[in-house]
Amino acid sequence: FIREAKIDGRPWCLHLSYIKPHWPYIAPEPYASMYKGSPIPSPVRTEAERQNAHPVHKAFMDMRVSQNFSKDGTRETVIPTYMGLIKQIDDQLGLLFAMLREEGLDESTLIVFTSDHGDYLGDHWMGEKDLFHEVSVKVPLIIFDPSPEADATRGTASDALVECIDLAPTFIEYFGGTPPTHILEGRSLMPFLRGDAPAYWREYVFSEYDYAMQTPRIALNMPVRECRLFMVADARYKLMHAPGFRPMLFDLRDDPQELRDLGEDPGLADVRERLTEALTRWSLLGHNAITT
Repeated sequence: FIREAKIDGRPWCLHLSYIKPHWPYIAPEPYASMYKGSPIPSPVRTEAERQNAHPVHKAFMDMRVSQNFSKDGTRETVIPTYMGLIKQIDDQLGLLFAMLREEGLDESTLIVFTSDHGDYLGDHWMGEKDLFHEVSVKVPLIIFDPSPEADATRGTASDALVECIDLAPTFIEYFGGTPPTHILEGRSLMPFLRGDAPAYWREYVFSEYDYAMQTPRIALNMPVRECRLFMVADARYKLMHAPGFRPMLFDLRDDPQELRDLGEDPGLADVRERLTEALTRWSLLGHNAITT
């Protein structure tokens, strides 16, 4: 596809999606054996977290995949294969980047490496991706802008609140267009890449999830239309909202591993109110209403 576009002399955009790392956790050799016996970090979880779990969190803890990842030995079996699958992607991307260099396209191609979600793999007594802890929602985002204008920020990291919906506007602006804000809710990341951060950037990030197809719907006795989960976070706090239940709240500065749910802490009522108001405004008026 890339070579054909080069021959035609036309701009191109390629979405290259690798399904792995993903269940079933099966890797071909040599990747299947590459990390066997490697040290496996302990899961991010505490017994208190499980004993005092929010009803929605508990319902997801009780899912079969979560129960399996809470057993001794599961992570030790799965994670070496998971690491092998990551190494396989590294190698395949290496082949792609080598081709770009051979074709003389490495100095004119914007490259973005990201993911749609993370994986609990036993953290917080869960498997899969179903809530909004950092291991699930804080996905990788690496952007290579070959333009000389990006030299000033090359190799640096940004702590700006960025969402996946920002990528489409970024691509449009990279090609010289103007992102249509009446269609796209995200905001172009080009200013960050070129060292010209905007005077105002978003204060909150959001995520949402429909769990109507999951067994927690039955465990919680929830109507299908109400099986929605929402997250709103700022630079410090993260609030998870499930209609019909109290919110969950985490202090990402003082508790970066999100082990203490502050959803009932009376001293943080103002924080919960502020985040809930931001979530309501986003739900009613749309993303751009609070990011412009």
